[in-house]
Amino acid sequence: MRFLEHVRTESARLGEVARVGLDAAVPSCPRWTVDDVVRHVAMVYVHKVEVLKLGALPDPWPPDFSGLTSLEWYDDARAAIVDALEAAGTATQTWTFSPRDRTSAFWYRRMTHETVIHRIDVEQAHGVVTPIDAELALDGIDEVLYPTLGGPWWEEGDTAYPIDATVRLTAGGRSWTVHADATSVDVRRGAEGDATAEVSGDPAQVYLWLWGRAGEDAIQTAGDPNVVRAFRGRLSEASQ
Repeated sequence: MRFLEHVRTESARLGEVARVGLDAAVPSCPRWTVDDVVRHVAMVYVHKVEVLKLGALPDPWPPDFSGLTSLEWYDDARAAIVDALEAAGTATQTWTFSPRDRTSAFWYRRMTHETVIHRIDVEQAHGVVTPIDAELALDGIDEVLYPTLGGPWWEEGDTAYPIDATVRLTAGGRSWTVHADATSVDVRRGAEGDATAEVSGDPAQVYLWLWGRAGEDAIQTAGDPNVVRAFRGRLSEASQ
């Protein structure tokens, strides 16, 4: 997967559409405008530039960026994250939130999907949504399921959706089986075992549904609909 090229192209498209109008409301993010999305993504980029530079979380954080216009800040940050990823390569040891990957390769992938989802946000705000590459969407499904959802975040039962069920997701000929209860989420690739509910569809639509950027009309479901809704709620907690 050519993640760095995706960061370049997706971030360019985000900036291009944002320039159509910063005041437009973002349908998938209540109370957010395009301006909020642009400033959020700029902050994420600058934060990850510092992480890659330091190999650790920056402290203190955040700096004061109030003197820059949103698009000036975004353009600077977009160039900086591309430069920082190129300089780090994919094997530099650094801080990440994944228990399985403490290298800069993690941030190549994470910044790609951060950018894709927020590109969709600004496109939806202006009614000009463009396609997502199917392989990129499949990788995005895999990434949001682990580590975003399936990390060790639930040990204290801090969830409004303490479901005890197995959900199977299928898209583009691939499957994932997820068991969630109040204190854990286990994600496995494949379709072994029984499932309480199933979610399937086009890779891009399943990817967007998982991130709350598409409704249930974009996917197909089977089994217990309450489990599907609770599963989506659990994802929203993990991806805040």
